[in-house]
Parts: sequence; structure tokens; C-alpha cells
Amino acid sequence: MPHLVASVLAGAAFALAPAVPAVAAAPGPTVVRLTLTFPGSDTSAARSVVLFCEPPRGGHPAAARACAELARSGGRFERTEPSPTVCTLEYAPVVAEAEGTWRGRPVMFRREYPNQCALRAYTGTVFAF
Repeated sequence: MPHLVASVLAGAAFALAPAVPAVAAAPGPTVVRLTLTFPGSDTSAARSVVLFCEPPRGGHPAAARACAELARSGGRFERTEPSPTVCTLEYAPVVAEAEGTWRGRPVMFRREYPNQCALRAYTGTVFAF
């Protein structure tokens, strides 16, 4: 009998509690420093920009498009399948790096590509600066 009374009281307390709608927390900020370096090149200097999303802005020349691509990929900087681009076999390595936060969570990315065409095929607009 004591269990029945406790159950009834608990049910009544739950029924009388104010309804609070579940609110999803807003995503944190996206602030990413994107850097391109060219190992072994005497003519290409390193380049770097800061990309802000929510709203898109910063030094990236196509910030809105880069942010949209990142949003579609869930914050991944590299596509799982490259775009159907035909690249030459020229070897002019480029290293792409990203460090910062994607919607509030820390992100780090570093990958070397054989040339700029391969970089673009795998990363789209994100590293196009």
C-alpha cells in the first residue's frame, strides 16, 4: 500500500509540473583559420584566411559558399569522394590546414595534395582563396 500512495503522489506531482518545451541549444560559433602552404616552392608564399560562419564573413572570398559546403558535410573539410574533375599529373604539392571551431566544437585538419587541382577536387570552395 505505501508503494501505491508513493506512485499516486509521484504521478500527481508530474501531472502538475509546468510543461517546459524542449529547446535545442543553438550551435556554437564557427571560426576557422584556413592555411595553404606550398612545400618546395620558391614562388608561392603561404596564404591564410579566417572563415566565420553564422553569418558567413571573414577574409574568405567565397565565405557563404564555403560555409554552405561545410554545413552540408557536417563540418568535414574533405569530401569522401572527389568532384569529377580531371587533374593533370603535375606534382606541385599544397598543404591545406584548418584549425578552429565548427559550431562550437574544436576542429583540426591537415592534408597534403599533389597539386591545386586535386586540392579543389577534394575540398571544394573551402580552400579556394
